[in-house]
This record gives sequence, structure tokens and C-alpha cells, in this order.
Amino acid sequence: MTDMIEIKNLSKKYKDFELKNISFSVPKGYIMGFVGQNGAGKTTTMRSLLGMADYEGECLIMGEDARKKPAIKENVGVVFDELFFMSHLTPLQVESQMKNFYKKWDKDKYRRLLKDFGLPEKKKIESFSRGMRMKIMLAVALAHDADILILDEPTSGLDPVARDELLDVLYEYISDGNKSVLFSTHITADLEKIADFITMINNGEIIYSGDKDELFEKYTIVKGSPDDLDKELESKLIGYSPYKNGFSAITESKNLELFGEEFETEKPNLDEILVYMTKERRK
Repeated sequence: MTDMIEIKNLSKKYKDFELKNISFSVPKGYIMGFVGQNGAGKTTTMRSLLGMADYEGECLIMGEDARKKPAIKENVGVVFDELFFMSHLTPLQVESQMKNFYKKWDKDKYRRLLKDFGLPEKKKIESFSRGMRMKIMLAVALAHDADILILDEPTSGLDPVARDELLDVLYEYISDGNKSVLFSTHITADLEKIADFITMINNGEIIYSGDKDELFEKYTIVKGSPDDLDKELESKLIGYSPYKNGFSAITESKNLELFGEEFETEKPNLDEILVYMTKERRK
């Protein structure tokens, strides 16, 4: 399996934050969901990958370091949660600027995307809704035949219809098996629908990176009364959360045979896994 993105032992220190020797990769033809709390290190990781920050370790796009070979970014489309065009421009004026940066700029594809996304060519972007602004950034990202999309919270603040439209675009984008997506979002329900792999980061450390389905199979929620717990059972719990009449936590599914009928079990969603695992690390 060919990796389109490789991050190896990435470390970076700020005054009050540190990326701690993180590693993960994004295979060709797949979508990697990148999740974690605000300030966990997602944006710093993406900025490092794009050569926008100094760091220790290795960040490769299609085998190349963007700091040493900036031209490799020709193969990357980037969508952030904030508009990176001047808002007084129209989509046609955006094209007149962006086409000079990309050798593979496809005018016909860009115009088709504007039409498909319902974006008026001559209307100023400052009058666009948040969903329309996301679409103009996505149109630019797709119009130069990028092999990789890097999305940093593109669905934040979007309504369900606009989010669903974005997921449809991503499905189509990877359908040929030759393109990849690194998708950071707090809306984990979107990743449950579309991601093939999940990378979870907490306080600058990777706490899981692998197959999405394997992640869901690995953990199970356990609920019950604290009175029914002995030390062995309690040691198997992750992110223990007491409440008025009991507790909830997750445990590795291989431990379920240790928990009797007095305990209730259920499969977690991605939000719940993230909450319990990060709570464990806040102890």
C-alpha cells in the first residue's frame, strides 16, 4: 500500500505546547480522519506537512519534503476553516490569481465546479454564506488536479446539507483509487460516514492511528454500579466517569468476558471513544 503522506517522528516545541514525536501515514486512495481537542496539535501537524513551520522529524508528501521541494505542493489542495482569498474578489477574479500558481490549472473544470456548487461567477465572495465560501476554496483545491486534499475543519459551522454535499465531493474525489484525503474535523459523525482510517491526537501525542472499523471493534462502553467493581475490573476501564447512580467508561472489547450480567455494554461512537481516551490522559 503506497503512502501519499508520511509523518515520521515529528516534533515541534512552542512555549506552551509540544508535538511529541508523532508518526502516521495516509495511504493512496483513502481518507484519513484526523481528530482531537482544540489545541491538540492537528493544525500544527498540517502546517508542518505543508512546509509552513520548522520542525524535527520527517514530513513527506508523495515522498518529498515540502520545505526542500516546494513544488510538491502543486499536487496538494488545501481547504482551511477560514477563507484565504480576499473577500472583495469574485470567483472569476480568484481564478485569475490562482491559475498563475498551478501549472495544471484546469479552467474548464473550475468553471464546471462553480456551476455544480451553485456559485455565481461574478458575485463578490464577501456576500457568500459560510457554505459557499467553503465551496469556493474546494473548487480551487480541485481545479488543479491535486492528488492530495488536506482539509482543516472545513465543515465547522456548516448546515447538514452543506456538510453532506462536501462528503459527496470527497467520495467522488477518491473514487479512482489514486487520490488521498487528510480530513481534520470536530464533527466526527462525518468521519464515521466517510473515513477509512482514523488518527487521534491528544496534547501533542498520537493515541491511535489505524483502521476505523478496527477502532470501533477494539473498544466497548461499560456502564454499571461502582459497587460491582473490584480492583481487577477497575484496572480494565478507560476514562472512568462516575455519575449519580453509577459509572460509565470504555474497555478493550477483549476484556468483556470479565464483566458479568450486572454491567451494561454498548458500542461507542467516535466522539465517545475520543472523550473517554482523552479523559484518561487528563488524570
